[in-house]
Amino acid sequence: MPIIKLTLAYDGSNYHGWQRQKRLPSVQGEVETALSRLTQKHITVYGAGRTDAKVHALGQVAHFLSDGRFQAEDWPRALNALLPPDIVINTAEQVDDSFHARHTAKNKQYRYIIHNGLQRSAFTHRTAWFLRQRLDLEQMSKAALALRGQHLFTSFCAAGSEVKNHLIDLKQLRIIKEGDQITITLEATRFLQYMVRNMVGFLVEVGRGQRSADEVPDILAALDRRAAGLTAPPHGLFLVKVEY
Repeated sequence: MPIIKLTLAYDGSNYHGWQRQKRLPSVQGEVETALSRLTQKHITVYGAGRTDAKVHALGQVAHFLSDGRFQAEDWPRALNALLPPDIVINTAEQVDDSFHARHTAKNKQYRYIIHNGLQRSAFTHRTAWFLRQRLDLEQMSKAALALRGQHLFTSFCAAGSEVKNHLIDLKQLRIIKEGDQITITLEATRFLQYMVRNMVGFLVEVGRGQRSADEVPDILAALDRRAAGLTAPPHGLFLVKVEY
């Protein structure tokens, strides 16, 4: 059976994450429901990553086994006609049998948006973390530089995570401010559960003057979630792209 690779975008505000839920709306569940309506059979969709509740995606990747009734390029139009407006299939292509959306991914990029102004925005309240206090970007960037590279990120992983290997090569952690918007971009081969939000939370504490960038080595060495502090809210987070 042909393997179809989908690239999709979604506003995660109305969903309890990517992963299928029994009684709660999820992005995976909506895509599988649309596929079932088209094919009259249950088709499982495999995603590149399990984004959390209210987290968004610009370039989530998924795959499924097709029954061959559509050409690859016809799937987006057919699925988008049935999907809710906050989920869009941007592209579809047939890939070889070795492809797996999650297991063959080589790189992932995430973006976190902070609205750092005196007033909240009427247009970004679902897609950015509003912080009124001006943040010290110089100190945040200093902390970001210390976090880059290969480390055990246990202190930034969700407590109780079942993943045993916490060694991650954080290739990029960049902070840019344009007007009232602060964009934090992170790139690695993989990420641990809540890792991005925990890192952003720590960087915000540094920006507020509550923590020091010089604490990074001690936080990493602690291998303890309690050492890293604040978790940023989910709605400012975007999965930007997955590379293979």
